[in-house]
Amino acid sequence: MPKVGIIYNDEKPIANDIAVELKEKFTEKGWDVCLATGIGGILGYSTPRSPVCHTPIEGLTPPGFDSSIKFVVVLGGDGTVLAASRQVAPCGIPMLAINTGHMGFLTEAYVNQLPQAVEQVLEGNYDIEERAMLAVKVFRKETVFWEALCLNEMVLHREPLTSMCHFEIAIGGHAAIDIAADGIIVSTPTGSTAYSLSAGGPVVAPGVAVLQLVPICPHSLASRALVFPDSESVNIHSVNATKLVMTVDGNAGCYILPEDRIYIEKSDYTARFIRLQSPEFFQILRDKLGWGLPHIAKPSTPPH
Repeated sequence: MPKVGIIYNDEKPIANDIAVELKEKFTEKGWDVCLATGIGGILGYSTPRSPVCHTPIEGLTPPGFDSSIKFVVVLGGDGTVLAASRQVAPCGIPMLAINTGHMGFLTEAYVNQLPQAVEQVLEGNYDIEERAMLAVKVFRKETVFWEALCLNEMVLHREPLTSMCHFEIAIGGHAAIDIAADGIIVSTPTGSTAYSLSAGGPVVAPGVAVLQLVPICPHSLASRALVFPDSESVNIHSVNATKLVMTVDGNAGCYILPEDRIYIEKSDYTARFIRLQSPEFFQILRDKLGWGLPHIAKPSTPPH
C-alpha cells in the first residue's frame, strides 16, 4: 500500500478542511495516509523561568512519517513550510507545498490548483528541487543544549532589538572578526529573500553553494554583508554582559548567555521541494517581490 503524508496549519480553518478532504480522497484511492500538524516543527521559545528542553534534530519527525512516504502535502503559508521542512528533512521526504497563506514564497501551488497538482504528482510528472539547510547548535560548557534545522536563517540579537550588541565570529579556519550591530543574521540562499533581504543583504539564487552573514544596522560604515562558501562552518560568541535572543526561521529560539557558543554548519539534510514545472527563480522574484518590473518613468523610445 503506498503511503502519503499531510502536514497542515491547524490554526487555519481552510487548511483543516482541506486536510480532512484530502485524507479521504487518498484513502479512497488505497493510500495509507499519515496526518500531522505543522506545530510539531515549531520548537517554541525558551524563557528565563523555563529550562530549555533539548530536542534532537531527528526528534521532530511526526509518528508514522518515514522514508517509505512517497511525498507529503503541506497546507499553509511559508511558516508552515518552514516548520514542515524540519519535520520531514531527516527522512528525505519531498514536499508539495500548497499555499493557504499570503506571500507563499516557498509554496508551489494555490488551493484552487490542488486537485491538478496532486494528479500531476501521482502521474510522476514533476521535478525535485533540493534546498540547503543549516544545522544550528548552541553549546554551553561544550555540551549541546539546543539545536534545530534551519531553512531560512538564524538571527541573534539583544532584547530589546534597539540595543547595540558585540559579536566575535569565526568563519571556518579564518581569523575571527568583531561586529558591532543591533544583531546578526546567518542565512541560506533560500533565506536571502527573507529577513536577510530586509536587512540589506543580497539576493542569492537557490542553487548557489554559499551562506551569508548580514549585520543588522551595523555601527560601522565598513560592516557589510559577507557571502562565503557553505563548506565553511560558523562559530559565534556573544561579547555582551547580558543574555541575547536567538531565533531560527522566525519560529524557534532560545536565550544565549555570555558563555554560550553558537555553531552553524550546512546540514547533511536538505529540504526537498516538488516542482510541477521547471523552477523559475527570477519569475518568483518578479511576482512576489516586484523585482525587475518596468519602471513607470522609463523614457519612451525617441521617434526615428
